[in-house]
Amino acid sequence: MIDVLIIGSGGAGLTAALSAKEAGASVLVVGKAYPTNSQTSMAQGGINAALGNVGEDHISSHIADTVKSAHGLCDEDMVRKMCADAPRTIEWLESLGVPFSRLDNGKSGKDTVAQHQMGGASAKRACYAQDYTGLKILHTLYDTCLKENIDFLDEHYLLNLITKDDTVKGATFLDICTGEVKQINAKSVVMATGGYASLYHGFTTNAYGSTGDGVAATLRAGGAVSDMEFIQFHPTALKHSAILISESARGEGGYLLNSDGERFVDELKPRDEVARAIFSQLQNNQEVFLDLRHLGEEKLMAILPQEVALCKLHEHIDPSSELIPIKPVAHYSMGGIDVDYALEVTGIKGCFAVGECSNAKVHGANRLGGNSLLEITAFGKFAGENAYKHSIYASSKPADDKQLQIDTAHIEELFKREVKLNFYEQREALGKLFYSHVGIVRENNKLNEALEKVITMQVTLPQMGIADKAKENNQNLVEFLEFSNALLLAPTTISAAIARDESRGAHYKLGFEKEDDENFAKHMVLQWKKEPL
Repeated sequence: MIDVLIIGSGGAGLTAALSAKEAGASVLVVGKAYPTNSQTSMAQGGINAALGNVGEDHISSHIADTVKSAHGLCDEDMVRKMCADAPRTIEWLESLGVPFSRLDNGKSGKDTVAQHQMGGASAKRACYAQDYTGLKILHTLYDTCLKENIDFLDEHYLLNLITKDDTVKGATFLDICTGEVKQINAKSVVMATGGYASLYHGFTTNAYGSTGDGVAATLRAGGAVSDMEFIQFHPTALKHSAILISESARGEGGYLLNSDGERFVDELKPRDEVARAIFSQLQNNQEVFLDLRHLGEEKLMAILPQEVALCKLHEHIDPSSELIPIKPVAHYSMGGIDVDYALEVTGIKGCFAVGECSNAKVHGANRLGGNSLLEITAFGKFAGENAYKHSIYASSKPADDKQLQIDTAHIEELFKREVKLNFYEQREALGKLFYSHVGIVRENNKLNEALEKVITMQVTLPQMGIADKAKENNQNLVEFLEFSNALLLAPTTISAAIARDESRGAHYKLGFEKEDDENFAKHMVLQWKKEPL
C-alpha cells in the first residue's frame, strides 16, 4: 500500500512528491497526461519572493499586496506563511537548478536572480526565467523527481476517490492506454489536479483539460469546495486564439491602447481592474491592443521571446513593429477544494489539496500575479510533508472494491450507450454561456438564466456519450468524462455567484457595485453528504 498517492503531475504535485519522498514516504504520482504537459508550463510571468534584488522590498510588503488583492477574503496566517517561505522557496528551486534570469551584480546565489514588476505589486518582486518561468520550474522539478526515482503513472484519468468513514483510502482511475479501470490504495492522497477555468471553453488561457476533475471528485466523495464564484480573467490574451500574453509584457513597460490610440488604464493595476477596463472598451465597440513596439526587437527577444513567437504564430504579427490585438479571458480559479491550515480537505481525513485545485485562502477574491507559482512550490512542500505525517499513523488495510465496481460499470455503460446529443456541441455552448453570462461583469438575471440552461444540460447528459467505441487510447471517452465534471461544477460556480450580491475582486455584479462586508466578507462553502456505498 502506497504511503502517499499524488494525483496530478504539475508543479504542485511534483513538489509534493519530492517533499514526501524526502521525508521517507513511498510515493506514486498519477497524471492524466505527462508532467511536461501540465498547466504549470503556461505560467510565464514569474514567481514572487521579496528578495529585494532590484530595489527595496520586504516580506511585509508582499503580504500587504497579497491581502489587498484578496479584498478581505484571505486567511492572513496562510498568506504570511506563503510569503515568508518565498525566499527559501527560491533558494530551494535554485539549488535544484532552475535557470532563473540573472543580474550582473557581483553577488551570488539567489541574490543574483532577476526580478520585475507585475500588476498589483508594490515592488519588482517576480523572479523569472525569461518568459518561460513555469516551464523551467516544471522541467527542473520533473528532472529532480526522476533523479530521486519517484514512480509515475502517466495517462491515468482520475475517476473517483475511495473513502471509508470519511477517510481517504485511495482512488480509481481509467488507464487511458488500455481502457482498464484500476484501483490504487494509499494511506494518504494529495490532490494536485489543477483548476476549472475550462468551464469557459474557448474563452480561457487554460488547456482543454482544466475541467476541475479533482474538484469534482472531491465533491462527490463528501469533501467541501469553497469560493467557486471567484475566477480571475487575465487582461491580455490573444484576440483570436485566447493564448496568454504574460503580464510581464506590461511589467516591462507595455501599453494598453484602444482603437483611437489612447491609453485608458494603468497597466499595472490588479488584474480584475485591468480586465474590466478592457471589457468596457470592447463593450463600447473599441478594439484593444497591447503595444510593445517601443521596447524594441532586441529587448523583446531577450526578455519575451515566447510572447514574440506566440504573436507571430497565432496572430501573424510582429510585436516589435505591430500592435497586438487582445481580449480578457478566464485564466485562474481562486476557489476550489476547501482545506484547513494543514491543507487537509474539509470533510475527508488524510486527503490533502494543493495548487489551483485547492482553496488555501491565500488568493481570496483576486490572485496577485506571481503568487500561483509560489503557492504550488511553497505549499507543495507543505502538503507532501503533511501527507507523509498522516500516512505514518494511517491504517494499512486496503479498501474494498465497491467504488471500482461502480466505476467499471459506468465506463462499460458509456460504451453501450446510444448517443442522441453531441456533447462537443454542448461543451462549446457551455463555454459561450459562461463567458457571456458568468463572466467579467455579472448580473443576476443572466446568472439565473445560465443556471437554468446548465440544469437543462445536466438533465440531457444521459443522452450524450461517445462515438468512438475503441477501448484503447480513447480520447473521446476522456473528453466526455471531463465534460461531465465541468457540468457538475458549473452550477456550483453559478449558484455561488448568484448568492454573492456584491462586487469583490474578480466578482463584479451590476446593481451591487460595492463590497458588502457586513453580509459577504465570508467564504461560500458547499459540501454534499456522501451516501454510503
